[in-house]
Formats: sequence, C-alpha cells, structure tokens
Amino acid sequence: MSLREITEQEWLMQAEKRRETAPDGKEPGTGREALFFVTTLCGTCQLAEKMLEIVLASGPCIPVSKLNINFTPILRERWRIASVPCLIVLEDGVPVRQEYAMRSVVDLSEWLRV
Repeated sequence: MSLREITEQEWLMQAEKRRETAPDGKEPGTGREALFFVTTLCGTCQLAEKMLEIVLASGPCIPVSKLNINFTPILRERWRIASVPCLIVLEDGVPVRQEYAMRSVVDLSEWLRV
C-alpha cells in the first residue's frame, strides 16, 4: 500500500457518494481511513511522510491519503486543523483521532494498523 495524494474535492465527492448510497441517509460502514495534511515546503511534513511510507510498506494498514493543506479550506475549517503535519484517522468518515506529532514509526504503525 502506498500514500496517494488526493484533492479535497475528490475526498468530499467520495464522502458524498457514500452518503447517497447509504440506507436512510446514514453514513455507511466505510471503515477506517486516514488523511495526512501537509505543505510542500514543510521539512517536518517530509520527515513524517517518510515515516508513513515505512509504515505503509511494512504490513496491512488502513488507507492513507495525502492532501495539501493550502488547498483544503473546507476540511481545514471543519476539523479545525491548526498546523501541519496533521494526521486525521477517520471511522466511517468521522474523525476519531487528530495527531500533529508523528513521534515515531511505531506510533504511526499503532494508529494505522488494520
């Protein structure tokens, strides 16, 4: 599994599609996923991304998508993202964990394991 970059619009469209196909308008059981918010010139973001790539290559993990925070005004405001790097773990489209400090590969692995 690898880290794939998506746009905010792509993620919002996928979330809307999941809602439309859910019975009674409820969020379907899409499971867990994570969104990794970064900026291109952030050195800490680059280091965190390398750690994420190690975790993703080391075994089964939940899907992780990367977004540039400069182009995510809706999600940035909705989830009150204060800085980057920021890793948000979602359960059925709802944030359940928001981390700014990617301390180690071990920590990331624990948060992202299936």
